[in-house]
Amino acid sequence: MSNSAAVAVSSMRARSANALGHAAISVGYFIGGLALLVAFWWLVIYLTSKDPSLSQFASFGPVPALKSMLHMWETGHVQKALVASGYRLGMGLLIAIAIGVPIGIIMGRSKRFRELSNSPFQLGRMISPMSWEPIAVIVFAGWEPAIIFLIAIAAVWPIMFSTAAGLAKVDPAWFKVARNLGAKPWQMVTEIIIPAIMFDVVTGIRLALGVAWIVLVPAEFLGVTSGLGYTIEDARESLEYEHLMAMLVVIGIIGYVLDLGCQALIKRYSWHKQ
Repeated sequence: MSNSAAVAVSSMRARSANALGHAAISVGYFIGGLALLVAFWWLVIYLTSKDPSLSQFASFGPVPALKSMLHMWETGHVQKALVASGYRLGMGLLIAIAIGVPIGIIMGRSKRFRELSNSPFQLGRMISPMSWEPIAVIVFAGWEPAIIFLIAIAAVWPIMFSTAAGLAKVDPAWFKVARNLGAKPWQMVTEIIIPAIMFDVVTGIRLALGVAWIVLVPAEFLGVTSGLGYTIEDARESLEYEHLMAMLVVIGIIGYVLDLGCQALIKRYSWHKQ
């Protein structure tokens, strides 16, 4: 083997070892952080339930919650709740993307529209999504479309403003060159605008997902008979506190996984990686 080949192999091995080392450290921090969280959770419940008048809080502990979560998974309660909530979340986000991205593009391309719409959009953004609940119940025939509306109106603002901010960073010379080369309007959108703003759009979707996930659960407390929020409310009404805590853990896990997916997409479309 030549010296250059040996150096290349040695360099590859060093990079692999370095990557494995970073992965091991990340896994260690992840497990350590979860262990600290569970330990703190157990300690708080243990100290609280030592008081005889608060003994019912023992059901909120990690062991009863994890046992209940496994039982609810085996009986299909978790899967059923996830399907119902996932449909509402997905439809709400799709509507928010369909509305937010085009309006964000117009905001980024038209200074006049951006200045004209800034005040009403900022005003609408600052209204709590759950404040629209009474209006949604009146306007829509059932709770299902009302919940989807609440999710959409909560998620549309981060997507809209992130899209506009991303397009504002695009060099105007790109559009001049495209026009000089005879690009059609739809080609400007598909060949320049969408690839250029994809990183910002996905970042906005990640922010929107976090807001929508928070809105979803309280929106399901009333009016529906399925979903994560309904399952929590039902557990509270039936005093099955271990079920309640189990669903809180499920909500945290699913939300964390969804955020990881968005982070992977952000890395995929990050210009810094290209």
